[in-house]
Amino acid sequence: MAEKPAPQPPRRSTVRSLLRLWPYARQARWHILGSTVAAALASGSVLLVPLVLERIVDGPVAHHDYAGLWAPAGLLLLLGMAEACLFGIRRVIVARPLSKVEATLRGDLFAKLQRLPVAFHDRWPSGQLLSRATSDLFTMRLFLAFPLVFLIVNSTVFLAGTSLMFVIDWRLGLITLLPAVPLLVLTRYFESRYSLAARRSQDQNGDLATLIEESVLGIRILKAFGRHRTMAEHFRDRSAALRETEIHKAGLLANLWAVIVGLPELALGCALAVGAVRVAHDELTAGALVAFLSTALALRWPVESLGWLLAYANEAATATDRYFEVMDEPEPAEPGSGLPAAEDRGIRFSGVSFRYPDAPADSPDLLRGIDLHIRPGETMALVGATGSGKTTLTALLPRLYEATAGSITLDGTDIRDITKPRLRELVAVAFEEPTLFSASVRENVLMGAPEAGEERLAAALRTAQAQFVERLPEGAATEVGEQGLSLSGGQRQRLALARAVVGEPGFLVLDDPLSALDVQTEALVEQALRQVLGSTTALVVAHRPSTVMLADRVAVLEDGRISAVGTHQELLRSSATYRHLMTGEAAPALEGSPAR
Repeated sequence: MAEKPAPQPPRRSTVRSLLRLWPYARQARWHILGSTVAAALASGSVLLVPLVLERIVDGPVAHHDYAGLWAPAGLLLLLGMAEACLFGIRRVIVARPLSKVEATLRGDLFAKLQRLPVAFHDRWPSGQLLSRATSDLFTMRLFLAFPLVFLIVNSTVFLAGTSLMFVIDWRLGLITLLPAVPLLVLTRYFESRYSLAARRSQDQNGDLATLIEESVLGIRILKAFGRHRTMAEHFRDRSAALRETEIHKAGLLANLWAVIVGLPELALGCALAVGAVRVAHDELTAGALVAFLSTALALRWPVESLGWLLAYANEAATATDRYFEVMDEPEPAEPGSGLPAAEDRGIRFSGVSFRYPDAPADSPDLLRGIDLHIRPGETMALVGATGSGKTTLTALLPRLYEATAGSITLDGTDIRDITKPRLRELVAVAFEEPTLFSASVRENVLMGAPEAGEERLAAALRTAQAQFVERLPEGAATEVGEQGLSLSGGQRQRLALARAVVGEPGFLVLDDPLSALDVQTEALVEQALRQVLGSTTALVVAHRPSTVMLADRVAVLEDGRISAVGTHQELLRSSATYRHLMTGEAAPALEGSPAR
């Protein structure tokens, strides 16, 4: 069950990637600015503490004036309270606006996924998309709320604190700045390695999410075949790979922290020794030394946080890259709307060919030169061997896939000249493998015609012989559960059929819609379907003679082409392939490209 990895474009710079967030972040720009100002004021209040300490040591302490301690002690208390209040205000300022930014990002991503063609979803594992819509967006929001603010604030505080240390004593200031150059080199080296590890970790998270989703949805199969232990092994392997990546990331971060903390501490120790000697020789006051050391200690957090902030900035940049990999996917251009009347009515395939985008370059097209005309009001059955491309051909009509050559017209209008929303109002589809959503029966069926009322809902359920709905606990209001797994396969298929016919479509595509029904129910559904098919133009994929009998004519798909068209009786006489498909009579070997 190996997953096809999501595409990984060349890594851009961290700053360039993060700048792509600006169109979304600008709606909260004033709140982010306010948060930054509040954090800067809070951090600035910390830098005032060394100045107060200097006055205490050189004033009341040096002169044994204990009464003079009250005023500076009160000032220290006020500075501490101001710092706490400002940090609290900072959080309040950005909480609601940034949650709105995240909601906007998630909404745009979901809308994009709905617009992208089926071919895109064929390539991308669902877990990769899920991780982009959840954990990646959380990472991006948290970056805007905390690391972005403190990268700015801590850099400003570091410059201000360093300037203050030089004002107090420039010699000690030079000593504490000695580690600056090696720190810059090492952080650059760290960034390049950490960004690769962060990308690998996030992709592995997506693969793990895909595996969990498949395991939950396929739990019946896993249990039926006793493969749950095998799936558990797959899970352990992927979890172990993710763990190794996280440990590698932690190791990189630990090494950086060791350098970031160790070098400044060594420099501070040297500054303390030199400062003590200067105080002993009356070249520096004790208060000035205390103020210098207090300022240096106040700068520990801005310096030590650099490793974590850089790491999170890289994670956020990677999350942003992953988000925009989806958002940058090209969408098919939308033509003008409408379906003007034309003389060439019905459905016409003219020279249609198709190949999947990821098919090997040397493989033949799955469909080649398809020519087929379905007259207005006619039902055409499509038959062919397994793997001949029947399902793919039916998917071209509602443009779930785009034909790679040729044209398909509805009443004389090329489907590429009809907007997809309008096209899917005109063409209704029922698939062999029905998909239901975690919603009520009514909501699932009326997805085919949201404006339809109770009368049309009831009529569609009758056509699909779905009277079992009346026996459900809450009738049509009953929730069917995820994937509709609380229903049998035949029940799901009948609801999918009802969804296709409820909108009384002008064109209908049925992909073997009765395959899960018993013989008796199939006969009843076919009888009801005849009335529906009499008022629409339909293409029906058929595997059974009983389904073929619903059609006016039959088309045989063989080796990627339409090899014969005629009535059931005509084809039984003239087509050996058709006789073999319908009766099992020996026929020449059927060749067909693998279909999906």
